[in-house]
Amino acid sequence: MLEEEYQKRRVLPRHLRKPPPPPAEFSFTIRDAAPRDLPDIREIYNYYVINSVVTFDEDAMTLREWRAKFAYLGKLGMPFLVAVSPSDQVLGYALVSPWKQKRAYRYTVENSIYIRPAATGKGLGNALLADLIDRSKQAGLKEILAVIADKGAEGSLRLHEKFGFTEIGRMGRVGYKFDRWLGTVMLQKSLK
Repeated sequence: MLEEEYQKRRVLPRHLRKPPPPPAEFSFTIRDAAPRDLPDIREIYNYYVINSVVTFDEDAMTLREWRAKFAYLGKLGMPFLVAVSPSDQVLGYALVSPWKQKRAYRYTVENSIYIRPAATGKGLGNALLADLIDRSKQAGLKEILAVIADKGAEGSLRLHEKFGFTEIGRMGRVGYKFDRWLGTVMLQKSLK
């Protein structure tokens, strides 16, 4: 067949085309983190270290560092949760860690929530934070703090405000990442 003889295929009108299959329903369960989850947790966290200002860490965390953190939080009885897909892939995680090392701060913690980029915007942050708050109450904790970047983390600010966290302060130009100065917004929620 010569090039001139090629004819463009006709495209069926939209109403005659077979409809595309519906997208698979997004589902997950939340459970306590386990040592087997740490490689996925490290991957999720390191994505944000490399690509965003939601963490001020500039160096990726190693698996050894995550194992040490997991053991430390476990020893303290701190909630450390993962959201997993039906195939048990870690989609995100949430944890609380001591705010300060001094004993008088033992009932005050700082939370961290990180979601795999492909799983954002699907309600996972809401579910993880709600569960984290409940488990923190059960653990006898009294105050949860959130320290959030003042630029590039607007979704995190909205999420915490939705759960009753109130702004208690700001610090300007305390972090330097990606050749720019960043500040933080501190929020607090009482668990009484």
